[in-house]
Amino acid sequence: MITIRPAKYKERKIIVDFQKKMASETEDLQLDEKQLKKGVEAVFEDFNKGIYYVAEDNNKVVACLLTTPEWSEWRNGTVVWIQSVYVRKDYRGKGIFKTMYNFIKQMVEREDDLKGIRLYVEKTNLSAQKVYQAIGMNGDHYQFFEWMKSF
Repeated sequence: MITIRPAKYKERKIIVDFQKKMASETEDLQLDEKQLKKGVEAVFEDFNKGIYYVAEDNNKVVACLLTTPEWSEWRNGTVVWIQSVYVRKDYRGKGIFKTMYNFIKQMVEREDDLKGIRLYVEKTNLSAQKVYQAIGMNGDHYQFFEWMKSF
């Protein structure tokens, strides 16, 4: 049975590994492990940065995601961003992300100061886009733009 829960600090190495795999699979990026490790640890050290959640099957972590807060003055509350989603290959297609998403959605529905959920997806990641549409999310409202310094 799959259970969803906040990640524990001792699981940071698993999360680092998942994030390296996700970057490689989705964007063909090879992340600097030392920098990534510091970034993951920073989340555990400061919950204002976000919260990692994991999916567990028989005490084995099989997926993770990171939620980060965005203040919305229009809604006078926080929008939860889902990012850094990774599901082990041998667990894909089994509804793991849907289970994780529903866990986050129920949290948002329970807490008055939480107003919604957003995520972004690589334009070429069509399989992920299909999953997000299937669980009731839409990509119709906003176009995402960014500028990032080089690694």
